[in-house]
Amino acid sequence: MTIADILMLISVICIWSLLLVNVVLIIAGYLYYIQNERDPIPELEGEAPFVSIMVPAHNEGIVITRTVEALLALDYPHDRYEIIVINDNSSDNSSVLLSHLQMKNPNRNLIIINTDSVTGGKGKSNALNIGFAQSKGELIAIYDADNTPEKNALRFLVAEIVKDQTLGSVIGKFRTRNRDASLLTRFINIETLSFQWMAQAGRWKLFKLCTIPGTNFIIRRHILERIGGWDIHAIAEDTEISFRIYMMGYRIKFQPKSVTWEQEPQTVKVWFKQRTRWAKGNIYVIVKNFKLLFDRSARNILFDIIYFLSIYFLLLISLLMSDLLLILHALGFVHTTLASFSSFLWMLAIIMFIVGTFITVMTEKGEMRLSNLWIIMLMYISYCQMWIVVVAYGLYTYLKDLIFKREVKWYKTERY
Repeated sequence: MTIADILMLISVICIWSLLLVNVVLIIAGYLYYIQNERDPIPELEGEAPFVSIMVPAHNEGIVITRTVEALLALDYPHDRYEIIVINDNSSDNSSVLLSHLQMKNPNRNLIIINTDSVTGGKGKSNALNIGFAQSKGELIAIYDADNTPEKNALRFLVAEIVKDQTLGSVIGKFRTRNRDASLLTRFINIETLSFQWMAQAGRWKLFKLCTIPGTNFIIRRHILERIGGWDIHAIAEDTEISFRIYMMGYRIKFQPKSVTWEQEPQTVKVWFKQRTRWAKGNIYVIVKNFKLLFDRSARNILFDIIYFLSIYFLLLISLLMSDLLLILHALGFVHTTLASFSSFLWMLAIIMFIVGTFITVMTEKGEMRLSNLWIIMLMYISYCQMWIVVVAYGLYTYLKDLIFKREVKWYKTERY
């Protein structure tokens, strides 16, 4: 067996191991969705706890009015929640728009915090810490500045966390509001439903684990106080805080009936910038929590640590290695007897990807359309391959920021 054969075999084993893990998560997630549909809608019993809704915003004038109006219209007792918008060092017309909203709603708990380059402008985590210092709710909810949550979204989250004291946080899901704007947004819509929410549902079903998304979630105040708020060095502040909640012994539950709609990137340039930021942020979380692999007290979250480590390091290396070996083999520079076998497995993986993704997308109302089938086929040969570039570049920028000790700042996603 040549060195090329050994490297190819290792790469294939790694890729297929992660592929099978994903299949198991999809099956478990599918079962959880069916169970959730049959379960009664969560009801909020007794007096509603006071909730502080925080919205970190930086130059969000295009979308902020629609977001605040959606939050003001939530199906939750209006005297039992406040809305805190942290208008963080914005240079657009956000402050004017927010001031108008305050004047239009004088009897509502709408608080606007305007920061400048001295007090703010240091990223989402810093903005959330500023808002948290002025909040008074026993529960803290977070929504991104481009979100329009459904009226019952907050009520479902609160109902879940109130009835189970083992929950430190409850997350809902976000949907793609502009899914039909371009082929890219169609890809993002499918990715969100299949690879984010179905995987979240599967991890909850099997391990009672979920990762907090950046929006549409609720968390207990005393937990934030104990852990000292958000890590200002974390770009993926949602993933980072999830691990600290895990280590406190709390669980994070996924309630798919709580839905918010958000705007996704419509151009590759904006998407690439956003996703490399996510990759870099998650790599920071992996490096920060790597020591937990050897911590006995972290046994209950061992799967998540290995899962993230495998996706952002093991899978990336394996995909690059197998692709490189197949190219070199085709060009005659190396010879591997596993090339034909690897090609067969590659075709089988494509079929599994298409079938599995199509089934998971079909579970969502409004997505039962055959046109999604060809979108998924096209997605494999284009969008999924772009993921390799995103993670590789995210790793490169993470290392560069680490070496030059660059300060965390706002990474603005362009709005439409």
